[in-house]
Amino acid sequence: MKILVTGAAGFIGMHVSQILLARGDEVVGLDNLNDYYDPQLKHDRLARLTGKPGFRFVKMSVEDRAGMEALFAAEKFDRVVHLAAQAGVRYSLTNPHAYIDANIQGFMNILEGCRHHQIQHLVYASSSSVYGGNTLMPFSEHHSVDHPVSLYAATKKANELMAHTYSHLYRLPTTGLRFFTVYGPWGRPDMALFLFTKAILEGRAIDVFNHGQMVRDFTYIDDIAEGVVRVLDRPAEADPTYDAKAADPARSNAPYRVFNIGNHDPVTLMEFIEAIESAIGTEAKKNFLPLQAGDVPATHADVEELGAWTGFKPAMPVPQGIKNFVAWYRDYFKV
Repeated sequence: MKILVTGAAGFIGMHVSQILLARGDEVVGLDNLNDYYDPQLKHDRLARLTGKPGFRFVKMSVEDRAGMEALFAAEKFDRVVHLAAQAGVRYSLTNPHAYIDANIQGFMNILEGCRHHQIQHLVYASSSSVYGGNTLMPFSEHHSVDHPVSLYAATKKANELMAHTYSHLYRLPTTGLRFFTVYGPWGRPDMALFLFTKAILEGRAIDVFNHGQMVRDFTYIDDIAEGVVRVLDRPAEADPTYDAKAADPARSNAPYRVFNIGNHDPVTLMEFIEAIESAIGTEAKKNFLPLQAGDVPATHADVEELGAWTGFKPAMPVPQGIKNFVAWYRDYFKV
């Protein structure tokens, strides 16, 4: 297949592209290589794809409407994996317009490209943040997600609503993936594992929010990438059993699905830190702070729907995943 992967120089995008290329797909990787975090890491991820048979890179922002229209018209993609977005909950508090531009306008351009060029399946990144103020655990696709607590989460919920509209109106198969705290080698520098590892190795204190009373369903990057490809290979279908009189958020009479991708084995923040300390061999200095605006105290993914649809569930134990990251970090930064 010929597949467009947006955000190809990103953390998840690079790993997904590697799987697709390894099995013989043609991948057009799109990224704007912005400076939300150090672009050098993005260039180094891209270097792992560049030169591989079947890969071509296009530098472009998804919010470039004319550019995206021209790209879809010229390339005739079979399927699309849309991972480009303005990420981060905390950044959305100070730079809200970036989220509307990339996550709303950009997604609109993706949907229009898919609509007008007979794309077989659009798989796009949603987020566990859509569960917002929900406290019933584990988070299930059958739960309502109408109470976001950050603008980032609101844009991801909006993406799901926009996708459903296009699935309904144009019978475009769309699948949204709610990622749960992705971590691992080549990860983002704004994420906790990267920040903690860097600080500990440099002898600095780490900031521990909500005084350590946080729980996260940390999900390893290889599991995430495998899940994306498994879902890509099975386009969404209308559910013939859908009952509009008792609407279920996880079901539709349009070819539309959403799935959690999480490790379904959450750990406390303090357990996470202990695993990093063990992998590095150094105890962290800790600066305990209150819960930050936009953050949620806990996440826990129900992945029964993903397992039933694809036969796959994430399974990497967090301590081993952290060891893999620390080994990559030491090698990449020559520490």
